[in-house]
Amino acid sequence: MTRSAQFTSVELCAGAGGQALGLEQAGFRHLAAIENDKWACASLRANRDYSGLAEELRWPVQERDLHDVDGSDFDGVDLVAGGVPCPPFSVAGRQLGAEDERDLFPKALEIVERARPRAVMLENVRGLSQPRFANYRAQVIQHLESMGYQSEWKLLNSSDYGVPQLRPRFVLVALGEQEMRHFEWPSQVPTDLTVGDALYSLMAANGWAGVDEWKKQANKIAPTLVGGSKKHGGPDLGPTRSKQAWAKLGVKASSIAEDAPSQDFPGDEMPRLTVQMGAVLQGFPENWKFLGGKTAAWRQVGNAFPPPVARAIGQQISKALMAVDSGQRTPIHSSVGQIA
Repeated sequence: MTRSAQFTSVELCAGAGGQALGLEQAGFRHLAAIENDKWACASLRANRDYSGLAEELRWPVQERDLHDVDGSDFDGVDLVAGGVPCPPFSVAGRQLGAEDERDLFPKALEIVERARPRAVMLENVRGLSQPRFANYRAQVIQHLESMGYQSEWKLLNSSDYGVPQLRPRFVLVALGEQEMRHFEWPSQVPTDLTVGDALYSLMAANGWAGVDEWKKQANKIAPTLVGGSKKHGGPDLGPTRSKQAWAKLGVKASSIAEDAPSQDFPGDEMPRLTVQMGAVLQGFPENWKFLGGKTAAWRQVGNAFPPPVARAIGQQISKALMAVDSGQRTPIHSSVGQIA
């Protein structure tokens, strides 16, 4: 874990801290982690905002609605990052885009305009990359250009960055003209880590005799985890097609377990995932805490941005900022506004 940081950041819609953790690992020190969900805030405090934690590792948690945030409070911050809510663009929703009252991109851009960070990183679901939202994406880019930023969209699969799960995410990075000349998206590092590899020790924790056979069956990466919204979706692994994919890996997907399989777990039954197992498949460390009941905790896990992906992008943003600070010659970079 990074003990010192080169640059500062503010995290919007922080959730349980997946993106923030990855950016911390990339060397960013968080000036604030802003989130309105009480259980996600409790998780953030349990992991990164409690008495006794080294000051450089603390994330000051602000439990409040993003609409109440004034970006000028963070004037001079290096990076504004966040995972704005995805329902306006999710294939599981009505895909109303800008017409959806839950669309927080405009507010995020307002915060950027007032904070004037050197870099911006906002992530969302794959649905935002669809042709139907081309005008919306163009408007975001134009707004950023009016503020002096150059920006790029990129569709990334988490499995290309060391995460044992497909999990496509659509990411926007915006930088000043000089910084953007030095920015490159992180190179893919496909993982050969399977669900069985990632979860073996957790599945075996209570002495389950069938864990070795289960590991052989769970020999692929996971389908994309889902967490549901506050109004819809409970602690399970998603719709019918997802449940069928999990069954092929030897995982019962109808609900989330409290504990790992016991020593006498029936050999003809499939085990279920725990909240901790889901978090590991997202790239969280095993000791990351998720507070609240099972539904609230699973929502935090299922809606998280995998820390390894955030770390990979954060490292590239940091390199671009450092290149400008050190006066490096700027290379030609001409993919501004790209989608993928």
